[in-house]
Amino acid sequence: MTPLPLMLFAAGFGTRMKPLTDDRPKPLIKVAGKPLVDHALELAQDADCTPIVANLHYRADQLEHHLAGTGVVTLVEQPDILDTGGGLRNALDVLGGGTVVTMNTDAVWSGPNPIDLLGQAWDPDRMDALLIGIELTRAIGYDGTGDFTLGQDGKLTRGPGVLYGGVQIIKTELLHDIPDSVFSLNVLWNVMLNRERLFGLSYPGHWCDVGHPAGIAQAEEMLAGTHV
Repeated sequence: MTPLPLMLFAAGFGTRMKPLTDDRPKPLIKVAGKPLVDHALELAQDADCTPIVANLHYRADQLEHHLAGTGVVTLVEQPDILDTGGGLRNALDVLGGGTVVTMNTDAVWSGPNPIDLLGQAWDPDRMDALLIGIELTRAIGYDGTGDFTLGQDGKLTRGPGVLYGGVQIIKTELLHDIPDSVFSLNVLWNVMLNRERLFGLSYPGHWCDVGHPAGIAQAEEMLAGTHV
């Protein structure tokens, strides 16, 4: 599969991570001695994604400084943050439009590269998007019931079962039909759900949510192989 452009979501305020985010953006919080954004960036680079774009807003100057020299294109959203859907659409000129990978920067992975797995399973004839899904028994630092139900045919529906792991391959053409300037990717997913073209892929490794302070130690235990 031809390497795809990739969008790193790094603009959020990190509210759940307070007080650690009082003086820094969440992607610069360290796990196992390495900032969260670097964990994500390594996966993107290992999958040969190009270009790699990151949207910034909260304490953007710190992230711009950190990412300088990495080849990552940074886009500062101002005066307002655009949310995931608006942020992705804002970056399309740099990403090139078409099909892209998007990746959150507040999770840590133990197992195969999720971008590679999605690329191997991607079928543009059937799919508008392919999301990595985490079974609840493989999710660390998460106590919910999931975001989607994953059917035997790979199609997703809203409901309990698997949670979205924060990485997807997605077609971006439908973004232009959404009138709002600030909106979540959930708006786009709902369109794709109605078209029955939203698919999921179950991740075979482990995943840890590092959106909250307790997730740091949990992720470090996972990476050390000591999680229960």
